Amino acid sequence: MSKNGTTTQAPQPLLDPLSRMGTYESVEEILTVFRPVMHAIAAASGPGCEVVLHDLSADKPDLGHTIAAIENGHVTGREVGGPSSSLGAAVLHNQSEDHNAFGYRGLTSDGRELRCSSVYFRNSAGRILAAFCINVDVSALHQARSLLDGLLSQPSPIAPDAPNEFFGRDLVAVMDVMVAEAIREIGKPTDQMSREDRISVLARMDAQGVLQMRKGVESVAARLGISRVTAYSYLDEARR
Repeated sequence: MSKNGTTTQAPQPLLDPLSRMGTYESVEEILTVFRPVMHAIAAASGPGCEVVLHDLSADKPDLGHTIAAIENGHVTGREVGGPSSSLGAAVLHNQSEDHNAFGYRGLTSDGRELRCSSVYFRNSAGRILAAFCINVDVSALHQARSLLDGLLSQPSPIAPDAPNEFFGRDLVAVMDVMVAEAIREIGKPTDQMSREDRISVLARMDAQGVLQMRKGVESVAARLGISRVTAYSYLDEARR
């Protein structure tokens, strides 16, 4: 009640479009509300998301020509005036059931898989007027998953004589990786290595061609904590 004694009515909340389903009396009214929603969903979800509104309001709808509006029609190859899916006839055959469905599987004529959801609009008498459908092409995601599964699956056993390949931004970096791997296989930090351990590392680097690289001997000697002269002495012994 207001200060002057008159009764005031509380403001009515705005109805969300989806909460108004079943109150529409024409497909044109549905399009007025949901055409911008269709565009928004398609724009936000990307080109792999098709959004369709089917006109099912006729007494005997022609299921070959039901599409009243569509976004990203390339997903199924359809356009305005195009056909319903295989669900159209089943839905119209029994209108008393709740046909709304979410996240079900669809297939295109060329074998691509879709993730689909459908919502049906009714008039005040409960008769279905239109279908609002979202169809997302997930075939690329399945292909990507198959690729990742193949890359991340348990690798085949590596042959004993299979080569190792090392990468770096330049030859110095490549050489550092190779020396680090040889040291890792010894299983000891360099300050705990024996003379034989260091000779083993030098022998391996010699076999892999590291010592033929520019300043290769000096670099390996520095990593092993020995002098250049000692490195050459060990190398001579390894080669003998």
